[in-house]
Amino acid sequence: MSVRVTERRTDRGLLVAAADADIVGETYDNGTVSVTVEPSFYGDADSETDADALAESLGRASVANLVGDVAVTTAVDAGYVDEATVVDLGGVPHAQYLRM
Repeated sequence: MSVRVTERRTDRGLLVAAADADIVGETYDNGTVSVTVEPSFYGDADSETDADALAESLGRASVANLVGDVAVTTAVDAGYVDEATVVDLGGVPHAQYLRM
């Protein structure tokens, strides 16, 4: 399955946003947190790639925002996100990463 990945330079480093391609455009909510997977943030069809490319992006990231099974599992498996910090948004995982 593919993921959409965007990279943006900020004054605090590289921001990586990644979401499973099949959930872009959807909104997920768990009663406390709501996330809309906007193509303007997570990328359009031109930004689709695979888990290996996402892992490479995360290696350069200062901050990351991740939504979806593939995106979050890639970050957990690569050691960037602790599985205990993953938030369940009604069956869709969401995680954030900050390099200190």
